[in-house]
Amino acid sequence: MKVSYHGHSVVKVKTETHNILIDPFITGNSLCDLDPETVEADVILLTHGHNDHVGDTMAIAERTGAQVVALNELAVYLGKKGLNAHGMNIGGAYTFDFGTVKFTKAFHSSSYEEEDGTVHYTGMPGGILLTINDKTIYHLGDTSLFSDLKMIGDMHDIDLAFIPIGDNFTMGPEDALVAADWVQAKYVVPVHYNTFPVIEQVASEYTDKVKTGKGLPLEVGEEITL
Repeated sequence: MKVSYHGHSVVKVKTETHNILIDPFITGNSLCDLDPETVEADVILLTHGHNDHVGDTMAIAERTGAQVVALNELAVYLGKKGLNAHGMNIGGAYTFDFGTVKFTKAFHSSSYEEEDGTVHYTGMPGGILLTINDKTIYHLGDTSLFSDLKMIGDMHDIDLAFIPIGDNFTMGPEDALVAADWVQAKYVVPVHYNTFPVIEQVASEYTDKVKTGKGLPLEVGEEITL
């Protein structure tokens, strides 16, 4: 499968049978190279309900009929909007036709704001373990550093991890180095940086210091084959 990075926390996974998007924040994301009106999607996976992660989910799912997989409160909300949403919760795993999804903890917050300013509580935030065939991708979502990451790394053979480095809203580069050591992924890609002034970072300065696994400062649109 081919896995590509598209700015902020947007990740695309392309297998022989499915196009999978994670946190498709495209409109309003000046770093993203995708077009919400043409991007292909069979599945959309969401780490939490913040607008810079839900992003264009509704428009893409309405156009493509993509199945949306999210934490339960967020899935219920999106289901009421008419989307094909599958709700899950922290620690739970489910095997779909495209692969197995398991949600992990993430220490952050989670709510969705409508255009009129109405705010909806969308449950706990999470990270996503996505296993397809014998390869596992771990998208940590928005999170601080927390010790369970070591347990997750010990329990799972992780091929590729997407770790936030932006600081301010998530862990910063120093904590993200510890996270990389604990998660023990073969490849580490930094995400959630440079989208806004307060999370500006130099990706290569982080990846050059990664000791466990190989740090990959993927450019927008760049992909890795697993």
